[in-house]
Amino acid sequence: MRLDKTELILLGVAVVLAASGLIAPQWLVFLLTMALAKAMVVQGVVMQMRAGLVTFGQGLYFCIGGYAVGMSGHFAGISDLPTLLLIGVAAAVALAMILGLLMTRYREIFFAMLSLAFSMILYGMLVKSPALGSTDGFNVKAWTLFGWSPAAGQAPLALFVIIVAVSAVLGVLLHRYGRSSAGAMCEAIRENEVRVEYLGQSPRWVLYMNYVAAAAVSALGGGFMALSAGHIDPEMAYWITSGEFVFIALLGGTAHVAAPIIAAVLFAVVRTYAIELVPHSWQMILGITLLAIIVFLPKGLWSLFSGQARKAKAVEAKA
Repeated sequence: MRLDKTELILLGVAVVLAASGLIAPQWLVFLLTMALAKAMVVQGVVMQMRAGLVTFGQGLYFCIGGYAVGMSGHFAGISDLPTLLLIGVAAAVALAMILGLLMTRYREIFFAMLSLAFSMILYGMLVKSPALGSTDGFNVKAWTLFGWSPAAGQAPLALFVIIVAVSAVLGVLLHRYGRSSAGAMCEAIRENEVRVEYLGQSPRWVLYMNYVAAAAVSALGGGFMALSAGHIDPEMAYWITSGEFVFIALLGGTAHVAAPIIAAVLFAVVRTYAIELVPHSWQMILGITLLAIIVFLPKGLWSLFSGQARKAKAVEAKA
């Protein structure tokens, strides 16, 4: 299996990032782990944006993944990390296969509001569930990896290395998905759905498969978030959380698979320092940041890199 330039860069950056975790302070390792977990959820948002759909309820699958991991450890006694993540992804896929039959019938604001409605329904159910900790949620038990348990204090670093590796593999897979016929079909649906039907394809079923795949990716991020934070609560399904994912998606743009990762890391850093420096006005800082991106970089932060690439190609052509 040959890797193209983008895939080699993704894997190379992942190796460097994982190695840097050995010398980085623990707070930075935790910050990057949380950012990468959110980046996975944003990847699911971007997958739908490329098809012309904006979701304000991706927190639904983020929460499903997190709660499936937490409940599997709390009630079933499962601690193996891959098994926990697979359970979270499977639960999200099962729900998405059901909801997707309804969701793919709608477009534009109707799709956005319906996705938000399902997310808030889950939030309401969790808040009213004393067995799951109600509004407080509950703690997630420690994880193991094929029977190996990390030493005391080493779990955050081990989880960071794992999530970096998974993010790199996921980035390669999503890059290939975007270049595949299914990915091209999603972009064609965004531009002109009627013409796709004239080609003999079913836009609804293409969007359905894309919706289910986006749910799986987002649930994976929710699972990692639960394992990293060690706690889950209904706020994972709240509309503010889903809005945060859309914020990050707009911040990075949809032009490249690395854009959500860069945007998620930048968002985490900006919010962390904004809360520390101006604890009562940090939302304003984030708002100004998003406003500046929309005005000066309407296609997101990745347009900076793509713009430099186009200039370099133009210089080479002239030479």
